[in-house]
Amino acid sequence: MEHAHIKRLLNDFESIMHRSDDGVEFRLARELQPLLGYSKRDNFVEVITKARQSCTISHNEESDHFADVGKTIPMPKWAQKIIDDVMLTRYACYLVAQNGDPRKSEIAFAQTYFAVQTRNFEVIQQKLALYERMIARKKLSETESELSKIIFEQTKSEKNFALIRSKWDTALFWKTTKEMKIKWWIKKSQPLADFMPTILLKAKDFATEITIYNAKQKNMQTEKQISDEHITNNTSVRKTLISRGIDPENVLPETDIKKIERKIMSENKNSLKNVRKLRKK
Repeated sequence: MEHAHIKRLLNDFESIMHRSDDGVEFRLARELQPLLGYSKRDNFVEVITKARQSCTISHNEESDHFADVGKTIPMPKWAQKIIDDVMLTRYACYLVAQNGDPRKSEIAFAQTYFAVQTRNFEVIQQKLALYERMIARKKLSETESELSKIIFEQTKSEKNFALIRSKWDTALFWKTTKEMKIKWWIKKSQPLADFMPTILLKAKDFATEITIYNAKQKNMQTEKQISDEHITNNTSVRKTLISRGIDPENVLPETDIKKIERKIMSENKNSLKNVRKLRKK
């Protein structure tokens, strides 16, 4: 996410912040909706509904964080209309962001903004980079799972997917999975992808998406056909990276993604201690 875009989002989220008479920070759902990239009200209402459920599941009182209110808006000929709205505490906004579409850059920003309990630009920028990597890792897992399913459905093969994937790693890194784990000081039991930087996660995901598309379009019926296709795609992605000065096998590993996820979850839980509840009237 570009510097200017983060600055704009930071200003936008600050501009819709209100405080109740007793000093509790809140935002109105109708003002938050466009900032999260939702143009249709119905779609956003579904997100809020899921957020309410998440609040209850986490053993927090929903009414302390989601307050249904009416808002009066002017109409033609001096008439007025009352429309429904929802007052959202900072924690409620965080839950809304967690249940939003992760593909939206606004959602990624909101997840960070409402979780870190800070308005410091540099901190938010660092957190966004971590979230982007987490999302890229999750996306790769989903794409590889889909490819594994296609291999089984179209070839009826139960061959170990890990062994096949190792050949694909070799095409991308020119080193086996085992050799890359040794190079990056990774335990045998740990997935190589958990230590990849965002650029490599997205590169692998792109190659996998191409394989999925071609496997379906060309109705590939053997494991070898699909495997060869994926090797070709990983090789092509490798050539592209190298042409831009990026040698996949020489890119430095990053912190285990699972450690980052645990840390962020811990921070989010701790942030709840700083959320003041709306007083019931």
